[in-house]
Amino acid sequence: MTKRLEGRIALVTGASRGIGRAVALRYAQEGAHVVAFARTLGGLEELDDDIQKATGKSATLINESLTDFDKIDRVGAALHERYGKLDIVVGAAGMLGQLSPMGHYKPKMWADVFDLNVHANWRIIRSFDPLLRASDAGRAVFVTSGVARMARMYWGPYAASKAALEQMVKAYAAEMAHTAVKANIVDPGRVRTKMRAQAYPGEDASKLPTPDQITDVFVDLAEPGCTKNGEIVEASVK
Repeated sequence: MTKRLEGRIALVTGASRGIGRAVALRYAQEGAHVVAFARTLGGLEELDDDIQKATGKSATLINESLTDFDKIDRVGAALHERYGKLDIVVGAAGMLGQLSPMGHYKPKMWADVFDLNVHANWRIIRSFDPLLRASDAGRAVFVTSGVARMARMYWGPYAASKAALEQMVKAYAAEMAHTAVKANIVDPGRVRTKMRAQAYPGEDASKLPTPDQITDVFVDLAEPGCTKNGEIVEASVK
Protein backbone atom coordinates (compact mmCIF):
# COMPACT_ATOMS: atom_id res chain seq x y z
CA MET A 1 0.00 0.00 0.00
CA THR A 2 1.35 3.43 -0.94
CA LYS A 3 2.04 5.64 2.06
CA ARG A 4 0.20 8.95 2.05
CA LEU A 5 3.30 11.14 2.36
CA GLU A 6 5.77 8.96 0.49
CA GLY A 7 8.84 10.95 -0.52
CA ARG A 8 7.67 14.23 1.02
CA ILE A 9 10.03 16.41 3.11
CA ALA A 10 8.34 17.66 6.28
CA LEU A 11 9.67 20.08 8.88
CA VAL A 12 7.92 19.93 12.26
CA THR A 13 8.55 22.38 15.11
CA GLY A 14 8.03 21.41 18.74
CA ALA A 15 8.97 17.90 17.65
CA SER A 16 10.51 16.74 20.92
CA ARG A 17 7.20 16.25 22.75
CA GLY A 18 3.43 16.51 22.65
CA ILE A 19 1.56 17.11 19.43
CA GLY A 20 4.68 18.03 17.46
CA ARG A 21 6.36 14.75 18.37
CA ALA A 22 3.28 12.70 17.50
CA VAL A 23 2.93 14.44 14.13
CA ALA A 24 6.61 13.98 13.30
CA LEU A 25 6.44 10.25 14.04
CA ARG A 26 3.20 9.82 12.08
CA TYR A 27 4.63 11.67 9.09
CA ALA A 28 7.66 9.37 9.12
CA GLN A 29 5.36 6.35 9.26
CA GLU A 30 3.49 7.78 6.26
CA GLY A 31 6.72 7.90 4.25
CA ALA A 32 7.94 11.47 4.77
CA HIS A 33 11.49 12.44 5.60
CA VAL A 34 11.11 14.39 8.83
CA VAL A 35 13.13 17.45 9.75
CA ALA A 36 12.50 17.67 13.51
CA PHE A 37 13.02 21.12 15.06
CA ALA A 38 13.07 21.52 18.86
CA ARG A 39 15.22 22.88 21.65
CA THR A 40 15.26 19.67 23.74
CA LEU A 41 18.01 17.43 22.39
CA GLY A 42 17.08 14.38 24.46
CA GLY A 43 13.51 14.48 23.17
CA LEU A 44 14.72 14.79 19.58
CA GLU A 45 17.03 11.82 19.98
CA GLU A 46 14.21 9.72 21.44
CA LEU A 47 12.01 10.71 18.51
CA ASP A 48 14.73 9.72 16.07
CA ASP A 49 15.07 6.34 17.80
CA ASP A 50 11.34 5.75 17.44
CA ILE A 51 11.37 6.82 13.78
CA GLN A 52 14.24 4.42 13.08
CA LYS A 53 12.39 1.59 14.81
CA ALA A 54 9.22 2.29 12.83
CA THR A 55 10.73 2.98 9.41
CA GLY A 56 14.39 1.95 9.40
CA LYS A 57 15.29 5.53 8.47
CA SER A 58 16.61 8.51 10.43
CA ALA A 59 15.18 11.98 10.81
CA THR A 60 17.11 15.21 10.39
CA LEU A 61 17.38 16.80 13.84
CA ILE A 62 17.63 20.56 14.44
CA ASN A 63 18.37 21.29 18.09
CA GLU A 64 17.73 25.03 18.24
CA SER A 65 15.39 27.52 19.89
CA LEU A 66 12.74 28.95 17.57
CA THR A 67 13.04 32.30 19.30
CA ASP A 68 16.60 32.60 18.05
CA PHE A 69 15.03 33.98 14.91
CA ASP A 70 18.17 34.24 12.82
CA LYS A 71 18.62 30.47 13.22
CA ILE A 72 15.34 29.98 11.36
CA ASP A 73 16.77 31.88 8.40
CA ARG A 74 19.93 29.78 8.51
CA VAL A 75 17.88 26.58 8.62
CA GLY A 76 15.95 27.78 5.58
CA ALA A 77 19.19 28.38 3.70
CA ALA A 78 20.57 24.96 4.71
CA LEU A 79 17.38 23.19 3.61
CA HIS A 80 17.47 25.01 0.30
CA GLU A 81 21.03 23.88 -0.26
CA ARG A 82 20.28 20.27 0.74
CA TYR A 83 16.80 19.67 -0.71
CA GLY A 84 15.87 22.71 -2.79
CA LYS A 85 12.33 22.61 -1.38
CA LEU A 86 10.06 21.76 1.53
CA ASP A 87 6.79 19.93 0.96
CA ILE A 88 5.33 20.33 4.46
CA VAL A 89 5.86 22.72 7.37
CA VAL A 90 4.09 22.17 10.70
CA GLY A 91 4.25 24.86 13.38
CA ALA A 92 3.41 22.89 16.51
CA ALA A 93 5.67 24.59 19.07
CA GLY A 94 3.80 26.76 21.55
CA MET A 95 3.94 28.38 24.96
CA LEU A 96 1.10 28.83 27.45
CA GLY A 97 2.65 31.45 29.70
CA GLN A 98 1.07 32.63 32.93
CA LEU A 99 -2.66 32.37 33.65
CA SER A 100 -3.61 35.49 35.62
CA PRO A 101 -5.54 38.77 35.40
CA MET A 102 -4.55 40.97 32.47
CA GLY A 103 -2.81 43.57 34.60
CA HIS A 104 -0.60 41.05 36.40
CA TYR A 105 1.57 39.91 33.50
CA LYS A 106 5.20 40.90 33.42
CA PRO A 107 6.19 42.42 30.07
CA LYS A 108 8.88 39.78 29.47
CA MET A 109 6.44 36.91 29.94
CA TRP A 110 3.96 38.51 27.53
CA ALA A 111 6.74 39.07 25.00
CA ASP A 112 8.02 35.49 25.38
CA VAL A 113 4.57 34.06 24.57
CA PHE A 114 4.21 36.21 21.46
CA ASP A 115 7.79 35.49 20.38
CA LEU A 116 7.14 31.75 20.22
CA ASN A 117 3.46 31.59 19.30
CA VAL A 118 3.43 34.40 16.72
CA HIS A 119 6.79 35.87 15.78
CA ALA A 120 8.59 32.53 15.35
CA ASN A 121 5.79 31.29 13.10
CA TRP A 122 6.00 34.46 11.04
CA ARG A 123 9.73 33.91 10.65
CA ILE A 124 8.98 30.33 9.59
CA ILE A 125 6.57 31.58 6.91
CA ARG A 126 9.04 34.25 5.82
CA SER A 127 12.01 31.88 5.61
CA PHE A 128 10.30 28.76 4.27
CA ASP A 129 7.81 30.30 1.83
CA PRO A 130 10.27 30.03 -1.11
CA LEU A 131 10.89 26.37 -0.21
CA LEU A 132 7.15 25.62 -0.06
CA ARG A 133 6.66 27.34 -3.42
CA ALA A 134 9.40 25.13 -4.88
CA SER A 135 7.33 22.04 -3.98
CA ASP A 136 4.71 20.70 -6.35
CA ALA A 137 2.25 20.92 -3.43
CA GLY A 138 3.59 22.90 -0.48
CA ARG A 139 1.59 22.51 2.70
CA ALA A 140 1.80 24.66 5.88
CA VAL A 141 -0.07 23.65 9.03
CA PHE A 142 -0.15 25.60 12.29
CA VAL A 143 -1.63 24.70 15.68
CA THR A 144 -4.13 26.97 17.41
CA SER A 145 -6.52 26.73 20.37
CA GLY A 146 -10.21 27.35 20.89
CA VAL A 147 -9.40 30.18 23.31
CA ALA A 148 -8.36 32.27 20.29
CA ARG A 149 -12.05 32.61 19.44
CA MET A 150 -13.59 33.11 22.89
CA ALA A 151 -13.23 35.57 25.75
CA ARG A 152 -11.81 33.54 28.64
CA MET A 153 -10.60 35.16 31.82
CA TYR A 154 -6.90 34.83 32.74
CA TRP A 155 -5.80 33.47 29.36
CA GLY A 156 -4.76 36.86 27.96
CA PRO A 157 -1.35 36.30 26.30
CA TYR A 158 -2.04 32.77 25.07
CA ALA A 159 -5.48 33.62 23.67
CA ALA A 160 -4.27 36.84 22.07
CA SER A 161 -1.23 35.16 20.53
CA LYS A 162 -3.29 32.33 19.05
CA ALA A 163 -5.81 34.83 17.65
CA ALA A 164 -2.91 36.67 16.02
CA LEU A 165 -1.54 33.39 14.67
CA GLU A 166 -4.88 32.52 13.10
CA GLN A 167 -5.18 35.85 11.32
CA MET A 168 -1.56 35.68 10.15
CA VAL A 169 -1.99 32.21 8.66
CA LYS A 170 -5.30 33.16 7.03
CA ALA A 171 -3.61 36.17 5.43
CA TYR A 172 -0.79 33.96 4.15
CA ALA A 173 -3.31 31.43 2.83
CA ALA A 174 -5.13 34.18 0.92
CA GLU A 175 -1.84 35.25 -0.63
CA MET A 176 -1.23 31.65 -1.70
CA ALA A 177 -4.67 31.21 -3.28
CA HIS A 178 -3.32 31.08 -6.84
CA THR A 179 -0.26 28.96 -6.09
CA ALA A 180 0.31 25.29 -5.27
CA VAL A 181 0.80 26.16 -1.57
CA LYS A 182 -1.99 25.59 0.97
CA ALA A 183 -1.90 26.92 4.55
CA ASN A 184 -4.31 25.76 7.26
CA ILE A 185 -4.77 25.72 11.01
CA VAL A 186 -5.54 22.81 13.33
CA ASP A 187 -7.52 23.21 16.55
CA PRO A 188 -6.59 20.01 18.39
CA GLY A 189 -9.13 20.43 21.19
CA ARG A 190 -8.56 18.77 24.55
CA VAL A 191 -5.40 16.63 24.32
CA ARG A 192 -3.17 15.00 26.92
CA THR A 193 -0.10 17.25 26.78
CA LYS A 194 2.25 18.91 29.24
CA MET A 195 0.76 22.29 28.36
CA ARG A 196 -2.75 21.02 29.07
CA ALA A 197 -1.60 19.72 32.46
CA GLN A 198 -0.08 23.11 33.22
CA ALA A 199 -3.35 24.85 32.40
CA TYR A 200 -5.60 22.34 34.19
CA PRO A 201 -3.56 20.81 37.03
CA GLY A 202 -6.53 19.04 38.63
CA GLU A 203 -7.83 17.43 35.46
CA ASP A 204 -7.91 13.65 35.02
CA ALA A 205 -5.55 13.32 32.05
CA SER A 206 -6.46 9.66 31.56
CA LYS A 207 -9.78 10.79 30.10
CA LEU A 208 -8.11 12.86 27.38
CA PRO A 209 -6.95 11.60 23.99
CA THR A 210 -3.20 11.29 23.51
CA PRO A 211 -1.43 13.32 20.80
CA ASP A 212 -1.00 10.28 18.55
CA GLN A 213 -4.80 9.87 18.46
CA ILE A 214 -5.32 13.22 16.69
CA THR A 215 -2.68 13.03 13.95
CA ASP A 216 -5.06 12.10 11.12
CA VAL A 217 -5.97 15.73 10.46
CA PHE A 218 -2.30 16.67 10.10
CA VAL A 219 -1.85 13.98 7.45
CA ASP A 220 -5.01 15.08 5.65
CA LEU A 221 -3.79 18.68 5.46
CA ALA A 222 -0.27 17.65 4.39
CA GLU A 223 -1.27 15.46 1.46
CA PRO A 224 -0.67 16.81 -2.05
CA GLY A 225 -4.34 16.27 -2.81
CA CYS A 226 -5.57 18.50 0.02
CA THR A 227 -7.72 21.36 -1.31
CA LYS A 228 -8.37 23.19 1.96
CA ASN A 229 -6.76 26.61 2.32
CA GLY A 230 -7.09 29.21 5.07
CA GLU A 231 -9.32 26.98 7.18
CA ILE A 232 -9.41 26.17 10.89
CA VAL A 233 -9.91 22.40 11.09
CA GLU A 234 -10.85 20.63 14.30
CA ALA A 235 -9.04 17.40 15.07
CA SER A 236 -10.98 14.19 15.52
CA VAL A 237 -9.94 11.25 17.68
CA LYS A 238 -9.18 7.99 15.92
